[in-house]
Amino acid sequence: MTYRVMTVCTGNICRSPMAEVVLRDRFESAGLGDRVTVDSTGVSDEERGNPIDRRARRTLSAHGYRVPEHRARRVTAAELAERDLVLAMTSGHARALRRIAGTDVDVRLYRSFDPSAPTGGPEHLLDVDDPWYGPQEVFEQTLAEIEAAADAIVDHVRDALGS
Repeated sequence: MTYRVMTVCTGNICRSPMAEVVLRDRFESAGLGDRVTVDSTGVSDEERGNPIDRRARRTLSAHGYRVPEHRARRVTAAELAERDLVLAMTSGHARALRRIAGTDVDVRLYRSFDPSAPTGGPEHLLDVDDPWYGPQEVFEQTLAEIEAAADAIVDHVRDALGS
């Protein structure tokens, strides 16, 4: 069985491809690389075909991640139906995904897996802010938020796989 994870942001050039790269790395390190696939999309078509943002690439590379070729794309209902876990970067993305997907897709906020993230409040408190509008340092903060939840996501998937 292959477990399928999708990360989703707005345009699929910053947050979701950063999360895709980090999660792939963590699944490989956990020995699950052959059992888990990770991809990313956006809820908007505005960046379709564009590569990962240069600042996101620079941040990932500086932290030792291998950044593969990437072309932004918009999520489809068919893709959502084929995923076991869909990780939205914001509550707005989660609402859009739930509208697109209907009820049979497991859509969660990415940071809901971060053990240090707020609990019990409104969903938007778990948003990963869009770094696109900020300087390079904002991409560092985005990566820190993504990394903070990654191990718990791996644990969740490991449990789902029963290994």
